[in-house]
Amino acid sequence: MSTASDLTDVAPPVDDAPAKFPAVPYDSAATYFGAYAAELARAASAVEAAAVARAAAVLLDAYTREATVFSCGNGGSASIANHLQCDHTKNVGRSTDLLPRVMSLSVNVEVLTAIANDHGYEDIFTHQLQSQSRPGDVLVAVSSSGRSANIVGALRWARDHGLHTIALTGFDGGEARTIADVSIHVGGTNYGVIEDLHQAVMHALAQYIRQSRMTPAAISSNVF
Repeated sequence: MSTASDLTDVAPPVDDAPAKFPAVPYDSAATYFGAYAAELARAASAVEAAAVARAAAVLLDAYTREATVFSCGNGGSASIANHLQCDHTKNVGRSTDLLPRVMSLSVNVEVLTAIANDHGYEDIFTHQLQSQSRPGDVLVAVSSSGRSANIVGALRWARDHGLHTIALTGFDGGEARTIADVSIHVGGTNYGVIEDLHQAVMHALAQYIRQSRMTPAAISSNVF
């Protein structure tokens, strides 16, 4: 899950927002799981397909150009950013002509704590981008609230320095949803559901890009 500070920053639902989940008590884990699965399916069906297609195009272009894709997130979103480095580095290149360059800015605790201690937690991603990124690279920022200062700051810096940006957001999307070149938004009110779908989007992007560079025979004979 994300940090407690994010919880207090999420905007209240508006009239056309999805209903809060859960809104009532459940008498068993089984019934709760059924309701959770239904909410997961509802939120998944509402994700904008065109945004996913745009994100795939940005990533495939970066991998083809051998640009670097950076990812970042806090809390549960940090694990998704780290998982993105794993799957997009290792799996996209299997049985394809691609050798993706992917780096999670959330993965190195020594770097993160040094920057946070000396400069401030809001700079932990921007500071790394300043030394590691180049124009034409890509930043994938994962934030359920879309309001974390270090996420918004990183997106702004990336936008102003020639990077392409993709944001994975939830709730009302916050500022991250409006800053990014491509916003994949999960319209939900439950952190677990939002993070589950961010993870699913990350996997779908990796698998789609991989299969797009494979022959039909290779697709049918490989495990995804």
